[in-house]
Amino acid sequence: MKIAVAKEIEVSERRVSLIPDTVAKLVKQGLEIYVESGAGEKAYFTDADYEAAGAIVVNDTAKLWGEADILLKVSPPQERENGSSEVDLLKPGSVLISFLNPLGNPIIAKQLADKQITALSMELIPRTTRAQSMDALSSQASLAGYKTVLLAAAALPKYFPMLTTAAGTIRPAKVFIMGAGVAGLQAIATARRLGAMVEAFDIRPAVKEEVQSLGAKFVEVKLEEETTAAGGYAKEISEDSKKRTQELVAQVVKNADAVITTAQVPGRKAPLLVTEEMVKAMKPGSVIVDLAAEQGGNCACTEAGKDIIYNGVTIIGPINLPSSMPVHASQLYAKNITSLMQLIIKDKELQVNFEDDIVDAACVTHGGEIRNQRVKDALQTVAV
Repeated sequence: MKIAVAKEIEVSERRVSLIPDTVAKLVKQGLEIYVESGAGEKAYFTDADYEAAGAIVVNDTAKLWGEADILLKVSPPQERENGSSEVDLLKPGSVLISFLNPLGNPIIAKQLADKQITALSMELIPRTTRAQSMDALSSQASLAGYKTVLLAAAALPKYFPMLTTAAGTIRPAKVFIMGAGVAGLQAIATARRLGAMVEAFDIRPAVKEEVQSLGAKFVEVKLEEETTAAGGYAKEISEDSKKRTQELVAQVVKNADAVITTAQVPGRKAPLLVTEEMVKAMKPGSVIVDLAAEQGGNCACTEAGKDIIYNGVTIIGPINLPSSMPVHASQLYAKNITSLMQLIIKDKELQVNFEDDIVDAACVTHGGEIRNQRVKDALQTVAV
């Protein structure tokens, strides 16, 4: 069985799907690992590192993809410079394991199904105790949450911590974090470590205890509807609930020095949390870091991939933050993807068992069909 590590061609992607340490472990288990030349360069892993770990480095992209039984990636298959798709390079009947964004871009699922590819999407790993070691969304979100606070601290024209000096006392910065998922909780912890006063908001009341355990004040709004979707994610709420939420958080946003937004709904446009009016009410010099920029943004003024100044407020719309820390991001992702492979490879043979809840949830396409109903529904919407 040939397992191949592809080189990412997405410009902003610096991560790699396996690092030399995980390659060495897989080789010891008797698996053949092939690595595309240069696959780890942006994450500071050389071809020599992979060869020392027991991998075979391949210079021919078409050969690597075309002969792989399992192909590992980070970003979804991309369009190549010649107009072809990376999907075209895959061997029919092979397995692709990667982030695929199948709910946001269901067309990719149809392309993979048409090519008879068994595609496992790392976004669809269930959030269960048994699947924790494979949960790439969580591992990468933690990195993003950490980095958002560093971006805010660097852009804010103030200290984060309280300081008592001979020249007087500096009050700590007020940081408001919207969304208390994995990224939000890591942002809370990081902001607290930097000495800021932190408040946090989430529509899910169940996260209140976690927020408070990290030393932040929980801003609570009582909504008369279910706010938690399957797997513990926040679900999209009604327009009335959105309005009530915005009214509550408006005053907190107004008084904050830094606002970090992390609210995202898989396959949907990010919910609007910070309106243009809220931005106008903020103090000049304040900062907003919008982690949902790629999904349309939680802030009405966000521009994905850009830092802008609106009415004296700096608004940062970062793209693919985990990729900005490629060493540890790759290390964590490699662990996630290796754990998943351990589940589907037994005695050096591929065994895709749909009776296993993790495999069943993560598998988007198999045998020429799209297996995931949510992806099917999303594809119908695109077709219409």
